[in-house]
Amino acid sequence: MSLSPRMPELGALEVLLAVAHTGSLNAAAREVGVTQQAVSARIASIEAQTGVQMVIRSKHGSTLTPAGVLVSQWAARLLDVAGELDAGIAALRHDLRMHVRVSSSLTIAEHLLPGWLVSMRAVAPDRNESAEVVLTAANSDTVIQQVREGEADIGFVEGPYIPRGIRSRVIARDELVVVVRPDHPWVRKRRVLTAAELNEIPLVSREEGSGTRYALRAALEAALGRHTPQAPPALVLSTTSAVRAAVLAGAGPAVLSELAVADDLASNRLGRVMVSGIDLRRPLRAIWIGPRNRPAGPVRDLLAHILSQPPRTR
Repeated sequence: MSLSPRMPELGALEVLLAVAHTGSLNAAAREVGVTQQAVSARIASIEAQTGVQMVIRSKHGSTLTPAGVLVSQWAARLLDVAGELDAGIAALRHDLRMHVRVSSSLTIAEHLLPGWLVSMRAVAPDRNESAEVVLTAANSDTVIQQVREGEADIGFVEGPYIPRGIRSRVIARDELVVVVRPDHPWVRKRRVLTAAELNEIPLVSREEGSGTRYALRAALEAALGRHTPQAPPALVLSTTSAVRAAVLAGAGPAVLSELAVADDLASNRLGRVMVSGIDLRRPLRAIWIGPRNRPAGPVRDLLAHILSQPPRTR
């Protein structure tokens, strides 16, 4: 059975879905990664090709016509199947060694992934010894970019925001903690900060694009309102180790993953300061491009193993 010439291309259907999700051509352009003019042209093209008006444009935004809603529902199913086909073909390209490219945020790469990979080989050594895992550690923004551009088969991120078009699954949970030198007055006096006080403190911070920095900002916005400006950082560093060293050197307090500072807190190398009126818990996620449920091939095996671990180890 051959398709009619009125069948739209997958790229045009992806643009239509983006308009349905966002309600505007400009927002759809940002989601898809093209210009607004390109989105407008693709919508005009798909309407001309099919002979069906699908989008109503107005000064308040863009909405789908009833026909457009129906086509977008069909398109969503079609794009899911196309994603599975794409992922399946990609899996066929893998060699017998099951080469897996993993991109991970620093906290997950340093404190969780090594244990997962070791335990995965212990569970099925004959099958998993041939799996070659190439790990890249970066901040969450870079991980998302590498997954989106096909440079990584699966990613692990800490940030609260996952862009549209990327699949995700919560694989663990973490909590951010305020840490200072153990001789800091806040530790000696058992000071409890409020969310407003934390927001006004210049912190030793990770760089923009860090999942930890995003998570703190989201927690402060949830506690204080989205339009409450946060104090500029006292110092910006690119690794958790550098932030910890700066705190110990007296540069100021920092907010870091509990996973990253658990040993420091247990040995009293760092002191923890409690904060009231804010939820500093956050999910850690696996992300990928392709089928909605789980990616295919060895990546699926890795994700399934992680999800099978007891909560305390993931």
